[in-house]
Amino acid sequence: MPALEALAQETDVVAAVCQPDRRVGRGLELTAPPVKRRAEELGILVHQPTKLRTGDFAQWLREKNADLAVVIAYGRILPQEALDAPRLGCINLHASLLPKYRGAAPITWAVVRGETKTGITLMQMDAGMDTGDMLEKFEIEIGPEETAGELGERIARLGAKAVTASIPMVLSGAYVPEKQNEANMTLAPILKKEDGAIDWKKSAKEVHDHVRGMSPWPGAFTRARGKIVKVHSTRIPTEIDGSSQKQADPGVVVFADKVRVLVACGSGVLELGRVQLEGKKAIAANEWHLGRGVAAGEVLGG
Repeated sequence: MPALEALAQETDVVAAVCQPDRRVGRGLELTAPPVKRRAEELGILVHQPTKLRTGDFAQWLREKNADLAVVIAYGRILPQEALDAPRLGCINLHASLLPKYRGAAPITWAVVRGETKTGITLMQMDAGMDTGDMLEKFEIEIGPEETAGELGERIARLGAKAVTASIPMVLSGAYVPEKQNEANMTLAPILKKEDGAIDWKKSAKEVHDHVRGMSPWPGAFTRARGKIVKVHSTRIPTEIDGSSQKQADPGVVVFADKVRVLVACGSGVLELGRVQLEGKKAIAANEWHLGRGVAAGEVLGG
């Protein structure tokens, strides 16, 4: 919402378009998306189309007589007639440094793949998936312990600064569009629950990045004693004793005591931070061991 708030301060926002209300939670309560709630608080007209390709949505856009449409994480591909409806077309604030990480989950996959920087690309939209010409990039560093959720919050704030700086440039025609280099293209596909599964055959650094990237959703997980165990945090230890450095197969708990739990990876050893057993609260990994939930020599995964 920071970008919407910034737009409302800097420009005349004629309407906000967002996804339809959804039924969520165990009670399946019909719930409005956060963008809708904030737009209504700001006194902005809200439109929630269920279909985009019937022509009705494009006609509605044309009737708004808007100069420009700003698209942020809408989650649906707009048809060409909708892209052409505003006078200056549609621009997108995509949460990656294009052409890397095109797709639905750029923040998560940037963290999972160990990137040290990412950002926002301001892009002139076309009918492809994040394939339009680039107008400007806003970079941000990724912290070595930062989760996708934490990074997402910072990128949202960066988005507010980006629209404040860029909208006057777009409206004045000051930008010179730049083609994306297809040779550098990577994808950030939509997330599935099974993407959270930890592959202990990867290096300790890769597993650590996976855990960070899958937080808060879908969440990294492994198996222990036949049950799912969520892994909320990990740490790459800087000092481990000799008994923990012995060669072990990936997924083997090489050390567990009242202080910490260490797991062998394809290369290196990873310390578990907080874990959560099915139906239980999240606890520290050493508490898991002290409660006899895991012991040295056991194998995680499978």
